[in-house]
Amino acid sequence: METRELRYFVAVAEELHFGRAAQRLGIAQPPLSRAIHRLERRLGARLLERTSRAVALTEPGAVLLREARAALDAVEAAERRTRRAALAATGQAGVVLAAKAGASTELLAKLLDAYAAEPDAVTVDLLLCGIGEQERMLRDGRADVALLHLPYDAAAGFDTEELRTESQVVLLPAGHPLAGRTGLRMAEVAELPGLPLPRWPARDGTYPEGRGPQVRDHTQLYELVSLGRACWIAPESSRPRLRDDLAAVPLLDAPPVTTVIAWPPHSRSLAVAGLVRAATRG
Repeated sequence: METRELRYFVAVAEELHFGRAAQRLGIAQPPLSRAIHRLERRLGARLLERTSRAVALTEPGAVLLREARAALDAVEAAERRTRRAALAATGQAGVVLAAKAGASTELLAKLLDAYAAEPDAVTVDLLLCGIGEQERMLRDGRADVALLHLPYDAAAGFDTEELRTESQVVLLPAGHPLAGRTGLRMAEVAELPGLPLPRWPARDGTYPEGRGPQVRDHTQLYELVSLGRACWIAPESSRPRLRDDLAAVPLLDAPPVTTVIAWPPHSRSLAVAGLVRAATRG
């Protein structure tokens, strides 16, 4: 299979519409349809069910979508890392660190200060991103190293070092009747009237089913919590930076969150190694 064919298939599988997929790819619809037919013949499997009104993934199609995304990520990662290695050889490249915006701020500041004090430190380009995005950036080569939060982020396939483990809190409007409680349980949070957990977009931009509001970033999230439209579960370290109109109540039975520094196992970057050493010394 060619990467072009995989990109064509992923576009159709995500859009579930040949016209929109062709527009997204910048090609005409007939050659896109022919390419998908050729791919199905070569694999000996029907990847899409087509009717006059709808397109749906088959079970083999769902498998190929998952594998094709991983394959395309790997190709993009190889391109990005090769270019960065070429720049590093001439002394022009720094190291790219991805971290979730608003999370582990104190830990991140200490890490950057500790690394900057190293005699062979290079420039650290910091990518602040939304929930779950730092893992994808590390996998597709946009980042050299990332701070991940277990169990919410997936660290499979990366080398990691643990930096901190902490408890969790639920964020509520400051004037909520439960805001003064010394602790809540997960079951109580799930039953809070009018305060559902928000929904974040998936990789393809779609939102999962549910009753919670759709959110795109932390600014929007905090505003929804303040207005009494949602609650949110966050690590204990988020408490010192909360707005005055928000309250944090400890969750007594929530799983702990472990922050790790993660990097690709095949990395040979001296800058990444130095950043990891600075992080683990702290």
